[in-house]
Amino acid sequence: MPPAVSRLLPWLLLGCATIAPFLLSPYDLNLLARFMAMAILALGLVLIWGHGGILSLGQGVFFGLGGYAIAMHMKLVDLPQGELPDFMMWSGRESLPISWAPFHSPLLTILAILLVPALIGALFAWAVFHRRVGGTYFALITQALALAFATFLTSRQDVTGGFNGLTDFYGIFGFGLSRPGVATSLYWVTLACLCTAFVGLRLLLASRFGILLRAMRDGENRARFLGYDPTPFKVAAFAIAALLAGVAGALFTLHAGVVSPALVGVVPSIEMVVWVAIGGRYSLAGAIVGALLVNIARDSISSAIPELWLYLVGAIFILTVTMLPNGLAGLAKR
Repeated sequence: MPPAVSRLLPWLLLGCATIAPFLLSPYDLNLLARFMAMAILALGLVLIWGHGGILSLGQGVFFGLGGYAIAMHMKLVDLPQGELPDFMMWSGRESLPISWAPFHSPLLTILAILLVPALIGALFAWAVFHRRVGGTYFALITQALALAFATFLTSRQDVTGGFNGLTDFYGIFGFGLSRPGVATSLYWVTLACLCTAFVGLRLLLASRFGILLRAMRDGENRARFLGYDPTPFKVAAFAIAALLAGVAGALFTLHAGVVSPALVGVVPSIEMVVWVAIGGRYSLAGAIVGALLVNIARDSISSAIPELWLYLVGAIFILTVTMLPNGLAGLAKR
């Protein structure tokens, strides 16, 4: 993307996002906030896929970890002392699972959203990259991880809510979600997180870390010959992308009011890659645009013609890969 366009586009997006609360209805603003949360995940894909050459088809796993973490806290905070969430009682449980206990605390919940996806992502990445697995094999492994995670969530009805997931939230950190102004405040929090992620990744990619990450993408064996071990760089990049996905999942759950296996499985994880491919996998601003455009189109088209959406997104992805390999950002550059 030309320097002038690259400098202007983020400011244009920020300006549109800043005035949106004054122009959009509460429903449309809520939709925009959801899509902005998804854009945070898309930024992480730019880091690992565009600049690291690591194609992950399992980002839904980390998105789900963040979403379920905040959902578990909100389910517990609404309950009288000693009671269990409704789905646990329906499943015959008599006590709260140990895994749920830390989510009584708002601080531990925030730490879980930030650290659990990052730590699991780092451990997974180290286990795979340490054995020099990459390319198509890595993509298939992450896809299998997403499938296993969705299957686990569906099968553990008494712990995760099963296929229906977790829903019916009424408050977060002492604020009722139905109170006037709370939805708008959550929108500003989402915008602030998106801006922080954008600026942070832009600085990171301009640093020595970003330069070496791209060098390893273009010639891993050459970088290894020069004395650089690619594994720590790849693990760090993947952990950062997982952290961003966890934050995106938590913010999305706050706006959507639900998190379920349908949002974190194989198909959603592939759609996340489609957002970035359409926007441009090398461009942070392009990924934001791609995430917003695809999800806005999905909301409009799937509402009118539900059976057409998956065919349409498949066709858009094929056209993008064949005609615009660098996405909309590449089109702007040309």
